[in-house]
Amino acid sequence: MRMSELSATTVTPVPTLKFYLREHLLHAGERTSPNQSQYDETHVERVRLVRALLEVGGLSVAQAATVIGVLTDDSIPLSSVFGVAQRAVTMPAPLTRESRGDGAARIAELCERRGWTVYPNNPGLALAARVVDTYAELGVDVITEAVLEPYAEAADLVAGADLAAVAAAPSEAGMTTVVAVGTVLGDALFAGLRRIAQEAESFRRFPLPEGTPAPGTTYTDEDC
Repeated sequence: MRMSELSATTVTPVPTLKFYLREHLLHAGERTSPNQSQYDETHVERVRLVRALLEVGGLSVAQAATVIGVLTDDSIPLSSVFGVAQRAVTMPAPLTRESRGDGAARIAELCERRGWTVYPNNPGLALAARVVDTYAELGVDVITEAVLEPYAEAADLVAGADLAAVAAAPSEAGMTTVVAVGTVLGDALFAGLRRIAQEAESFRRFPLPEGTPAPGTTYTDEDC
């Protein structure tokens, strides 16, 4: 198919496809003339993947390129794909001398209690520690006390589900895709489910005042 057909099939503007090519997010087509290339189903799949990473996963172009690189590099062992994908999507959280509190120690203690063995450069360590430090700086340590252990339990459950999905893939290439894509889109999925659950729990704990329309009620102009 020509680029115009690739554009129509993926509902992606031609200028966007050319941008993907320039940024190496999309592999080149088969050159048929100086000004024409042919594309196939692998390009359709790649465009859909790139759009998912950028539009649903919220990655930057550079982050998406890193994830794409994991999927196309057969030399990266499956055991390393999680680390590459995590570092691609995790915002850096350096613990500066001025802002360093006891967050790192608390997260280290949490890992020890739960028997979590990870490399010292796991991006989650610095990110979690920075959040704990920030809670303290804002005077809301109560959040840490209330959520750290429950969040850790939930993280174990989520990690188990993630690895079960990987194991269910039919091939090692499929496993790599599940790891990389699941790490990115799984963050978005879990964030969405968390927001749904938060609202549902808030209604259970703090009932609406009598007469207030229940969730899902359609408002009319007269109600506003």
